Amino acid sequence: MIIRDARPNDIDAITAIYNHAVAHTTAIWNETLADREDRLAWLVQRQGAGWPVLVAVDPRETILGYATYGPWRPHEGYRHTVEHSVYVDPAQQGKGVGTLLMRALIDRARAQKMHVMVGGIEAGNMASLRLHEALGFERTGLLKEVGMKFGRWLDLAFLQLTLDRRSPEDAHPSSDCNSNNRR
Repeated sequence: MIIRDARPNDIDAITAIYNHAVAHTTAIWNETLADREDRLAWLVQRQGAGWPVLVAVDPRETILGYATYGPWRPHEGYRHTVEHSVYVDPAQQGKGVGTLLMRALIDRARAQKMHVMVGGIEAGNMASLRLHEALGFERTGLLKEVGMKFGRWLDLAFLQLTLDRRSPEDAHPSSDCNSNNRR
């Protein structure tokens, strides 16, 4: 299995994985399926802003899953914090794809000098919670009944991973923030 940056020709597989999660899971709290054009625009916007979109592929270049991160919140004070997403093709779940994608995503965040990675996970998604905890994420909060899907209220668990031990002085905008970190 290889982890690489997503390419425009990966978009059909990314769209299929995304739409499966929309239609069948509470991993994504959207209820509307996306079309190819929507996901392609998302990919172009995400990569154009300097944020990674990674895919896991097998030797035949079949997309097994994807992962990304982007701004946690739009305000400058959050520029060192990112929120991530990871989605695996249902036929590939439980085979280590998510772990490899997350490790590569964490490495990319460290290379971009991010300080904290946040995950918002539906509180009943035990597989995702276990994956994140195995990678060192800590549960930091729970928002009860903040979402709804499939006719039921959903709780949102927040987990975070501190990526480095920089002091605020070492992370000052004049020392390491490039334009990607300010988006």
